[in-house]
Amino acid sequence: MLYPLFLFTMSGHSHWAGIKHHKGVNDAKRAAIFTKYGRAIIVAASHGGGNPDTNFALRLAIDQAHSVNMPKENIERAIARGSGELKEGAQIEELTYEAYGPGNVAMLIETTTDNKNRTVSEIKTLLTKGGGKFVPAGSLSFLFKRVGRVSFPCPPDQKESLELFAIEAGAEDFSLEDDTFSVFTKPTELQTVKAALEAHSLVPTSALLGYLPVQTVTLTGDTLNTFERLYEVLDDHPDVQTIWHNLK
Repeated sequence: MLYPLFLFTMSGHSHWAGIKHHKGVNDAKRAAIFTKYGRAIIVAASHGGGNPDTNFALRLAIDQAHSVNMPKENIERAIARGSGELKEGAQIEELTYEAYGPGNVAMLIETTTDNKNRTVSEIKTLLTKGGGKFVPAGSLSFLFKRVGRVSFPCPPDQKESLELFAIEAGAEDFSLEDDTFSVFTKPTELQTVKAALEAHSLVPTSALLGYLPVQTVTLTGDTLNTFERLYEVLDDHPDVQTIWHNLK
């Protein structure tokens, strides 16, 4: 069953949760989650340096790692590896694949990998077995809008005051779902809007970049079930960070 969150969410998977919190609590799965968050930190540090005060992408990646209680030493090691201070392991690359799932649901599959040939082969195999198919890069860009989002806890009686803060901060849109107030921004304005909201003593639970669909599709019955199974299998792949889709 699908539950709405702003434009969409699936089976309790918030598209804005980054790496999914529903993954199990045993040590093996916890280690896999830390590996994924660590890779996100490595990529951010490799692009913009190891100082989160001057590298906003790194600051966001660290905040996400903190949200799953990733140990401090793991975070520091990932920063050192990404910034080049620690020489170990293969280079981590950030790659996004585009695909159609069952029912022609458009999917953007964000990955981090130390072996892109292995990753693309395995993702293609999962898609084929699950009723999906790869499409060339750029084929689905018109179906999504790149945005930033900052979220805060919000009792319903505070919605109006937060809306005013959001407008003053320069937000493009906002929503309230399950006592979480979400502010949507242009990607380039995420840092500015986040800082403006924090100036009102608001403490965000998350701040990240992602995609929202400009066109959506609806699935029911067996097709919906097939898509959900494919989503779960892809989400469990160790190289997959986040999956964005246009299922309503």
